[in-house]
Amino acid sequence: MGTVSVVIPSLNDARMLEQCLADLAAQTRAPDEIIVVDNGSTDDTAAVALAAGARMIREPVRGVLRATTAGFDAARGDVLGRLDADSRPAPDWVERLEARFEADATLGALTGTGVFYGCGPVLRTLAGIVYLGGYFWFMGMIIGRTPLFGSNFALRREVWGATRERVHLDDPRAHDDLDLSFALGPEVGVDYDRELHVGVSARPFDSGAGLRRRAAWAFHGIAVNWAEIGWWTRRRRCARGRRLRRAAQRAAAVRPLTRGSDQGLAA
Repeated sequence: MGTVSVVIPSLNDARMLEQCLADLAAQTRAPDEIIVVDNGSTDDTAAVALAAGARMIREPVRGVLRATTAGFDAARGDVLGRLDADSRPAPDWVERLEARFEADATLGALTGTGVFYGCGPVLRTLAGIVYLGGYFWFMGMIIGRTPLFGSNFALRREVWGATRERVHLDDPRAHDDLDLSFALGPEVGVDYDRELHVGVSARPFDSGAGLRRRAAWAFHGIAVNWAEIGWWTRRRRCARGRRLRRAAQRAAAVRPLTRGSDQGLAA
């Protein structure tokens, strides 16, 4: 069985972080390591992290990509989970990560969606369909495969090692999930798991300016990555990667039978 690290970037989110850490403490399968990355907080983020038994590191350069990178670099687990400070993981979140990665050696990264809290039922439903559903659909077309959702994803340690040098660490407008989705090699198997649940704060909808800023950063990230590898080339490479993965999955499915047959013939 592999080990699971959970990385949580945090900037002045002590109260939400407190709840996230409490949810992790109540997991059906405890994470082997929790890392909180303090990205320059002026509140009691560090005290909250240490009180919960988390490992706390500091990343003084502001930016969620910077903080995520610092956390992934410091993590020791075989699987690196990623939550936001306002994420509220379901009780089986870590257990499900472990099960999915153990069951499929071709799986390099796994992501799920979220359910918004702190808002009414109408906004919750619309945000889930339009905001999150639209993100997965639109970015999936743009990138050529399933994108990662920053509040709820995980990847293998070796995948991060192979990908790290391709992220735009010095770009202050880079979304960590979107930039990492582009940076992952086309051979990396990425799955969406609709049962991998987290609660997500509805605060992005508090102001139109905040939403416009997020959208501007997203289109900036698209432009930066398309300048390096064009849309059609990226889609073609990802399609080839999916074909190779399916072939590897088929080979893995028949290998035990083949070995058993060989042993029987040898006997």
